[in-house]
Amino acid sequence: MPATDVVFYKDRSGAVPVLAWLDELQSTDRIGWANCVARIERLAEVGHQLRRPEAEYLRDGILELRAKHGHVQYRLLYFFFGKNVAVLAHSIVKEGSAMPAMDIERALRRKAEVEKNSKLHTFKQEFPHGDEDD
Repeated sequence: MPATDVVFYKDRSGAVPVLAWLDELQSTDRIGWANCVARIERLAEVGHQLRRPEAEYLRDGILELRAKHGHVQYRLLYFFFGKNVAVLAHSIVKEGSAMPAMDIERALRRKAEVEKNSKLHTFKQEFPHGDEDD
């Protein structure tokens, strides 16, 4: 099975919301950031085969990467585009047991934008390997 190419949603202004969120997380919770990066790397390794507890299908083609640090739950919403491309569309710190519908809707809107114009709405970023010992 070929590796999955993981890219990020980019809006019309050129902002990459998930990367901005990860940058903030890196400065506030380095271990949580490393756990999120580890999930992204696992998604790249196994793609469609990623399952619970690392990933979960939500609805309408939207899935979530699941990471945590202590009692804090981090979620990165993504979807597949083409055969081997996963697009990280949205990220949140999840509270409670259910994913808020507005967050899924935001990921669905971003999915529609990527489907219309993937060159305009995707961004590729390599990550340094997370160091969970920090």
